[in-house]
Amino acid sequence: MPDSQELDIDGLQRRMDGALKALKTEFGGLRTGRASLSLLEPIVVDAYGSQMPLNQVGTISVPESRLLTVQVWDKGLVSAVEKSIQNAGLGLNPAADGQLVRIPIPELNEERRVELSKIAAKYTEQARVAVRNVRRDGMEHLKKLEKDGHMSQDEHHMWSDEIQKMTDDHIKKVDESLAAKETEIMQV
Repeated sequence: MPDSQELDIDGLQRRMDGALKALKTEFGGLRTGRASLSLLEPIVVDAYGSQMPLNQVGTISVPESRLLTVQVWDKGLVSAVEKSIQNAGLGLNPAADGQLVRIPIPELNEERRVELSKIAAKYTEQARVAVRNVRRDGMEHLKKLEKDGHMSQDEHHMWSDEIQKMTDDHIKKVDESLAAKETEIMQV
């Protein structure tokens, strides 16, 4: 928050938007039976003595709806890329073909779909908590401004309503994101 003389409503908006963006990133990593570049985004590879994002050691592409490929630039890193994908906990089994690593996306069974829905719900709850924490910070700042005489009760009430409306809007977007992701996961 800026100095205690004013309320940074744009900062609160930005932080709530950040929680929503983080949720969408988390959802991108949830496998839905269709190949997606975002599935491999969080994977890091042991390369050149450090941890490097997968997209910095090769080109990731989606040639078919149920296949991902990684064209590894350095021949010496092919096995490290394979190992990183296998150990990522995504249930994927990559196969190297020269410098090209093919990653078939298996069909999702019902049990796995339910498990993915639970994970999506957990991510959603984390996003809701993050949005509510931003709201709480804003409300505490309002109370302090009023207590210190920098804001009237009427202004406090008006800004409280504004922050609550922003919170409600963001929670609604979070819930809509979950509903869309669950529909996508359950789609056969």
